[in-house]
Amino acid sequence: MSPEEPPPVSRRALLRSGAAAALGAGLAGCGFLPEDRDAFGDPDRPIDVKADGDLVYFNWADFVAPAVFDGFEKEYGVKVVQSNFDSMEGMAAKLNAGNRYDIIFPTAKWAQRLADGGRLRRIDHSRLRHAGAVFGTYRYFADPWYDRRSAHTVPFTMYKTGIGWRKDRIGDDLTGSWKDLWNARAKGQVFVLDDRDEVLGMAALRLGLDVGTSDPRDLARITATLQSLRPRLRGFSSDSYNNLLNGNAAMTQAWSGDMAAMLGQAKDPSVLGFEVAREGAPINSDCYAIPANARHPGTAMLFIDYMLRPENVRKNIRYIGYPMPVGGSEDVYASIVKPFPQCLVSPDDLKADLFFRNVSPAGEQARDTAWTHVKAG
Repeated sequence: MSPEEPPPVSRRALLRSGAAAALGAGLAGCGFLPEDRDAFGDPDRPIDVKADGDLVYFNWADFVAPAVFDGFEKEYGVKVVQSNFDSMEGMAAKLNAGNRYDIIFPTAKWAQRLADGGRLRRIDHSRLRHAGAVFGTYRYFADPWYDRRSAHTVPFTMYKTGIGWRKDRIGDDLTGSWKDLWNARAKGQVFVLDDRDEVLGMAALRLGLDVGTSDPRDLARITATLQSLRPRLRGFSSDSYNNLLNGNAAMTQAWSGDMAAMLGQAKDPSVLGFEVAREGAPINSDCYAIPANARHPGTAMLFIDYMLRPENVRKNIRYIGYPMPVGGSEDVYASIVKPFPQCLVSPDDLKADLFFRNVSPAGEQARDTAWTHVKAG
């Protein structure tokens, strides 16, 4: 089969390319500066859910359906002023530089950093009409590890990491293990994500270690394991979406949402495969959050509630290819990923709790060092 024509740039591929190289700096050298409460008031004060100005929006590129933006603007008579980041470090830099946004979308570990640094407004879920579809159905998010009682966040998406491959290149008899990345038939045609936590986490799970370990002895074993993979790699890339579709890769570490998005772009989806390793799959979540210095927090609350409406959840799931933890939306996503049921994120996946957590500055530095050695070869 000839390679598919390159589709539009992957929505999630833009998010992480090169983002993890300086991840440790996010906690140490590039952390969040203390918020000036005198300048912006008390972040714990209640937010009135009403339009109080245009929505200044800061998110990954192309991660909300345009039709949803259009509907929000029309219904509330406001404009959505969009800006995008390409990494969490980039988001942190903009916030620390004093830029003011009304709504942002940090990943779980970065939401924790923001909340702990006093950088987020408290969100009263009782003021959101549709919050029950999230917190009443997905109980995990009622009190997640990264934000006690979800006091400052509402979950936006959830996803997990696995292995995507082309059956027309290496067959369809993989073993369901992270060891498949070492498959001899794929040698020289394998990519892993250009993401520190994902790659170190993959090797940790293969070895039976904690997914986010910062123990030097563990990291030495992880580095040695990844060094054995290095000669088999074609490279490090977070663009799993395009690498598989255009035939640049025979196998790649991939986010479940990107695999789901491929199904709508591939000329012949049957040549694509996706598996979740039996040793465990890292899981993550993006969150809605309102910065402490937001000028229009009321509009931000309206936007969150609007996004949680069932019809808008369906539009977004179909557009971005990522599931959303909103009750009643499961069938929509299941229909999209029918060829790849492993893309589904279940309550059991959440309970497995294989999230990448924040560690000490020394631990972050140790992980950075291990990652540098892995990439150097």
